[in-house]
Amino acid sequence: MMSNLFSIFDPSTNLINLPINWISTILGLLFIPYSFWLIPNRHHFFWNYILLKLHNEFKTLLKNNYFNGSTFIFISMFSFIFFNNFLGLFPYIFTSTSHLTLSLSISLPLWLSFMLYGWINNSQHMFMHMIPQGTPSILMPFMVLIETISNIIRPGTLAVRLTANMIAGHLLMTLLSSTGPNLPSYFIFLLIIIQILLMILESAVAIIQSYVIAILSTLYSSEVN
Repeated sequence: MMSNLFSIFDPSTNLINLPINWISTILGLLFIPYSFWLIPNRHHFFWNYILLKLHNEFKTLLKNNYFNGSTFIFISMFSFIFFNNFLGLFPYIFTSTSHLTLSLSISLPLWLSFMLYGWINNSQHMFMHMIPQGTPSILMPFMVLIETISNIIRPGTLAVRLTANMIAGHLLMTLLSSTGPNLPSYFIFLLIIIQILLMILESAVAIIQSYVIAILSTLYSSEVN
């Protein structure tokens, strides 16, 4: 039971016993050039509207920052995570964002680049950021320790937040669906309604988690300047 439950998170396949399920990570790239294939429709305009809103919001957060005008990296990260989260809701498509391997590969390089840029170019500002204004002298060593730990665990918290939310929803849907054959016929209709509601919730989680990762990364970058 447990092996079947967690098999949905196994990147290997029964075909050649290789982790080729990771190929699903780049499926979202198929949605990028569709505007060149089809006449722009309402979905195209709606997606561009979302990206424009994200660009304006990220640009506001990055005001007077070295990364100002470079919102492309954060918008691309939002799109990449969103496509992977959303496509993982479809049957037989591997959810790569449910693995720390991918989520850490996204959060750790970003965090390292922000920290290196901040400490190399704005060392004084980084030191000032570790001690809030008005902190009593006796508490300064503890504040430095707390701020240091909170900075170090940032990539881990970003990765675990994304992975945990993806795993939790998929496990819940798998558990409920596995009980279907053992339920009386009059409970099947109720189970279908619950599954539909869970699918709507997971769709919202896919969007929210993509936005949270992107907005937190933007905030972290705004702190280094």
